[in-house]
Amino acid sequence: MKVLIYGAGGVGGFIGSFLEKTDFEISYVVRNKRFEFLKSNGLILKSKIENLKKKNLKLLEKINKGDSYDIIIITVKLYDFDYVFDEIVDKVKGDFIILPMQNGIYAEEKISKTLGPDNTYGAVAQISAHIDSKQIVQHIGTLATFFVGSYGKKESQTLKFFCEKVQEKNLSIIFKENIKEKIWEKFIFLSAYSGITTMTQKTIGEIYNNSELKNKFNNAMKETFNLSRKFGVDFKRDPIEFWNDKIKKMPAEMTSSMYYDFLEKKKLELDWLSGSIIELAEKKGIKCETHKEIVKKIKT
Repeated sequence: MKVLIYGAGGVGGFIGSFLEKTDFEISYVVRNKRFEFLKSNGLILKSKIENLKKKNLKLLEKINKGDSYDIIIITVKLYDFDYVFDEIVDKVKGDFIILPMQNGIYAEEKISKTLGPDNTYGAVAQISAHIDSKQIVQHIGTLATFFVGSYGKKESQTLKFFCEKVQEKNLSIIFKENIKEKIWEKFIFLSAYSGITTMTQKTIGEIYNNSELKNKFNNAMKETFNLSRKFGVDFKRDPIEFWNDKIKKMPAEMTSSMYYDFLEKKKLELDWLSGSIIELAEKKGIKCETHKEIVKKIKT
């Protein structure tokens, strides 16, 4: 099986480190100093699950026209997704499965519109990992679970086989029948979490200790939940209640990666999170005043 990982940052580097333990043929698309480091030093992972190092990687700076892969894992930021996806569609031949590890639903919806729902697969990453100043992949905590599944009605034995094989190597990629539920469940929280923490410049504890901000946070989640209903998503549990229970157990000092990006004046995923909700809500004829406020205040 041939697997391409597009982007070997925190998430891509973590996944790649474990995939290197399989007998799959693994390739990476990376550029600039990341390419040079991996070429010279290999892929290095520091994790409570397992510390791993692999040299002599198959590295590419771009996809070669006519290349073929069974599975392509995209781990770039949302604002780079369109470029990467267009390159894959243009250059990769034959049948392939794309697993988009981006937040939100933008990536899956883009793939579905281009390749059709039966050729679309969803993915959810539950992990905190980043590259440190020494180019080492640092995995924070012990949570590292990935969910994948068919976005349409078509089953994939290739994807199920892939999941089975990687689980044997201590990589928790789980095939899920109703992947849309998992994608939207995460999006309901993340859209509010990224937006409200950045807009208010506060931690989750500070937000939930302020009744007005807590209500605003919940309104943001409800708006995303209402949008999910328009997409025909059925939840086995109430996602708002689920996240409120989870938030009670979160460290009070937690805040979003988007807020850190905001402080460092980096490019934000705002347009693909709250911005995406606004665009889709307008198309579906529903209101999303909180997400409009988030976008307006962060951009001004």
